[in-house]
Amino acid sequence: MLLRQAGCEILARNYRCRMGELDLVARRGRLLIIVEVRLRSSLRFGGAAASITAAKRERIVRATRHLLARRPGLRHLPVRFDAILMAATDGSIEWIEGAFP
Repeated sequence: MLLRQAGCEILARNYRCRMGELDLVARRGRLLIIVEVRLRSSLRFGGAAASITAAKRERIVRATRHLLARRPGLRHLPVRFDAILMAATDGSIEWIEGAFP
């Protein structure tokens, strides 16, 4: 997997709570990385990046707060929100670090 190759430890996949869902939660050193994974079959509606709306970002932030409340050992780590964008049309993968604040 792309994240493991970059030296990340996967802490959770598909973390769900009533606030939302986190596709991947990873740790690289002293950094907690929350990853939104998006797949798009076409660019007709702006591609994978365009599908991460303000409402979606807010749900991710709320779910991250929930995760940190449940796992206090992670609270001291700085958090970065990344996106992994995949295109079904050509199989390309793009990893955007710091995709949103």
